[in-house]
Amino acid sequence: MSNRTLAILKPDCVRKNLIGTVIKHIQDASFKVLALKMVKLTNDSAGGFYEIHKERPFFNDLLAYMTSGPCVPIALEKDNAVKDFRKLIGATNPANAEEGTIRKLYAESIEQNIVHGSDSDENAAIEIAHFFTRKELLENNGL
Repeated sequence: MSNRTLAILKPDCVRKNLIGTVIKHIQDASFKVLALKMVKLTNDSAGGFYEIHKERPFFNDLLAYMTSGPCVPIALEKDNAVKDFRKLIGATNPANAEEGTIRKLYAESIEQNIVHGSDSDENAAIEIAHFFTRKELLENNGL
């Protein structure tokens, strides 16, 4: 079991000026921020990140949304990180998310749902490496 996961504060989160608010929820849930940065994804970088969805009908809309403005990838650490973070953010569709979850509180729709969270330990490692080098993770934590 990994103790790391990736969060991405998506373009709607940035547009709504909720970066600090969402990070506070994350830190209040005892996650340690290992690294974060603001990036503007290109079609190539977003396409590479979401390659698993390449054959799905929503792929092009997903790329258009994720490249529509800046986003904030965050490498997080905590025991049971993936499972705990997915519980904190709630269901992909905010209408189905539990009360008090980040998506229930701030998301407007299944398409614009504020935040991404890794869905497995294996994907967390791949996703963190997409945005952060090992050196960045080490330097930011004084390791």
